[in-house]
Amino acid sequence: MNPEQLELTIGWLYPTLMSTYGDRGNAICLQKRAQWRGIIVQILPLDQQTPAEVIRQADIFVGGGAQDRQQEIVMRDLRGAKAEILREKIEMGTPGVFTCGSPQLLGHYYEPALGQRIEGLGLLDFVSKHPGPDARRCIGNVVFELTASPLAEELETMVGTKPIVIGFENHGGRTYLGKVAPLGRVVKGYGNNGEDGTEGAFYRNAIATYSHGPLLPKNPFIADWLIQKALTQKYQTSVSLSPLDDRLAQQARTAMFKRLDLTNLSQEPVNY
Repeated sequence: MNPEQLELTIGWLYPTLMSTYGDRGNAICLQKRAQWRGIIVQILPLDQQTPAEVIRQADIFVGGGAQDRQQEIVMRDLRGAKAEILREKIEMGTPGVFTCGSPQLLGHYYEPALGQRIEGLGLLDFVSKHPGPDARRCIGNVVFELTASPLAEELETMVGTKPIVIGFENHGGRTYLGKVAPLGRVVKGYGNNGEDGTEGAFYRNAIATYSHGPLLPKNPFIADWLIQKALTQKYQTSVSLSPLDDRLAQQARTAMFKRLDLTNLSQEPVNY
């Protein structure tokens, strides 16, 4: 299909409540990388004032992090019809990137350091718990190898090398997976809980992660995978994206690998 004929709607979940640590950069990255290819893009805020049916318009979901108080506000709003439509969209394959607080909302529940348990949507089979106000936070650069199938295989085909993700984590909660697939294997950092070596989760085409940074500008191949999946899902036909000049992002990634003493991982994807 001609890119000029394509349109993409990015559904940004609760942008004023859930955009901690620069997660709005994920929405901006998706927007710009689509626009640079001639795709018409709309960013659609999905918040307390949004009627439930509007959620159906989203072709990609973006959700960011939040403090415990903001998560409680969001979960009070994200019930009933809104929750059902979001669940339906994800089950049908609508792609999305959900960071830190957002995936906690998609799990069974989140237990904050203080206060009552916050019930989630139960869409992803995991639970998140804060070990207590005196517990050490999981803070620092995080590097992990994508292992979730078919995401890892599709990205390796797309970029020509095993996909290694760079991000930054800052979370007090620990996530423990059930039957849902982990997004990746931790190379450096804490990941889901600092215990089992897993990072994030992957379900249908939804990416859940503790990786800020924001994630997509540091790992533009994931952004392109999301865009391609969204367009394919929307138009029910195969869509190929024209390559972009990502040399600056690749140089930044190489510098980070060097800084973290992980130069053995610094082979960068070719433009595709």
